[in-house]
Amino acid sequence: MGLSGRQVKAVLFDLGGTLIKTAEIPLVLKRILGDCGVIRSLEEVSEVWKKVDEGLNFRELPVLLEEFWVRWNVRILRDLGVDFGVRRLAEFIAAHWWDYSGVSLFPDAEKMLPLLKERGLKMGVVTNGLRSDVDEILPRVGLEGFFDVVVVIDTLRRMKPDVEVFRYALEKLGVEACEAVFVGDELEADYKGASGAGLAVFLVDRDGKVLDEGVKRIGSLEELFLCVRV
Repeated sequence: MGLSGRQVKAVLFDLGGTLIKTAEIPLVLKRILGDCGVIRSLEEVSEVWKKVDEGLNFRELPVLLEEFWVRWNVRILRDLGVDFGVRRLAEFIAAHWWDYSGVSLFPDAEKMLPLLKERGLKMGVVTNGLRSDVDEILPRVGLEGFFDVVVVIDTLRRMKPDVEVFRYALEKLGVEACEAVFVGDELEADYKGASGAGLAVFLVDRDGKVLDEGVKRIGSLEELFLCVRV
C-alpha cells in the first residue's frame, strides 16, 4: 500500500474520529442535563437524539453556524419534555459541550503526529467542525498551534466533501494536490471529497468496518508513517 512514487510534502487530517475521540453524544447530553437538574435515562436520551439527528439538514450548518446546534439542542430538550428555560439550556449545552465530552487523542495520533512533523511535513486539519469547536478541542489535546492550517466550516462557509475546502488548505500550505495526503474516517465527506480534489487519501479504519475493497485503508496512523515518502 503505497503512494505510487509520490513525494509527499503535506499531510491533512480530518479531526473527529480520525485524530480525536469523544464520549458518545447521548452520554454527553445526559451528563450535561444531569448537572442542570434534568434527569433522564441514557436510553431515553439516546432515543430522542436518534430521532432528532435523523431529521437534521446539515446543509444549514454553514449558514447558521453555532445557532444550528442551539436549535438542535432545543429540539432535543422539547422532545425530552423540558418546558422551562429551553433556549437558555440549549445555549448552555452548546457553550459547555466540550467540558463534558471527554475529548482526547487516539493513542496512534498522539504517537504519530509529532513523528510526521519531525519529517518536515506541513500539517493541516480540514474538518466539518466550527471554529468555536476547534478552538476548544485543540488546546485540550495539546495541539494548539501544532498545525500549519486549520480549515473549518466558518472558513469558506462550505463543508466536506466540497472540493473547495481541500483546495483552500492546499493553497494555504503552498503545495499541489499531488504533493499532499489526506486522512479521514468518513467515506463520503473525507475519502471521496479529498479524492475529488486530487489528493491521495487513506481512510483510517481502526475497527475494520470498511468493506469496500476499492478504498485505501489503514488500521492506524502508524501505517501512514510507513507509506509516506518525503
